[in-house]
Amino acid sequence: MRKKVKNTIVVLLILTLGIFTALLAYLYFFAPEGGILSRNQDLTGEWTADLDMTEHAAVTALGWLQDIEAVSISLEDMEDYMRGLTIQVNLTFAQTARSEGTFHCYVVPESYDACNQAAYEAFAAAFQSLLVERLRIAGYTGNMDAESVEALVTKTFGMSTVDYLMSCAPALLPPLEELQAGYDGSGTYRTADGILTRQFDADDAVTVKAENYIRKDFSLILIEEDGSVYSGFFSDGEPMRYTLKQAQTPATEN
Repeated sequence: MRKKVKNTIVVLLILTLGIFTALLAYLYFFAPEGGILSRNQDLTGEWTADLDMTEHAAVTALGWLQDIEAVSISLEDMEDYMRGLTIQVNLTFAQTARSEGTFHCYVVPESYDACNQAAYEAFAAAFQSLLVERLRIAGYTGNMDAESVEALVTKTFGMSTVDYLMSCAPALLPPLEELQAGYDGSGTYRTADGILTRQFDADDAVTVKAENYIRKDFSLILIEEDGSVYSGFFSDGEPMRYTLKQAQTPATEN
């Protein structure tokens, strides 16, 4: 009788261990994001983030335009002209062991150039609008549609409105080198308890950056850096957000 009870206990223990092992395997390999022992810490893939330049460009442009006499424009108006100015940052992770691996991050130069061009085109639109207002105040009675105003600017300054603003007005965006100094780099990373620690390798120097992050579906949201609010460029107070590129699906054709 005792032997039978002992065998029964052993069988129950084996079954319990088997069930527990199967549960852990399921949670590790198949559980949704956020589950116990989920693969949420695996950041492998290409991620992209957009640095919002709207406020920076609008404030800079506004300071210059306010020197034009007898006209006025608010920061809100200028931001409406500058809406949607972003610079792309790419971040690639390659996991080499559980919760650790290598990374490479860089500001996309072509994105910077496109953003800079768009910023000055928006600046030119605001400048021409204020110029029309100033001409009306001065009693000018000629044609003041967009084409005529552009022709007037070209005749006066010997160049287009965009070229004139690029040569005479302050830079609307931070220098590319400044952004690259803040975001570009390669090295190794570790993740633990919601902390992404990136160790940047730069020549002989090594920079360690500890970042609090949240992984939500296909988004990587960086909230804090070394215990302080993240120093990236935000849009309306939003934290720095990277999106997994593989998760982006192309638009379907009609």
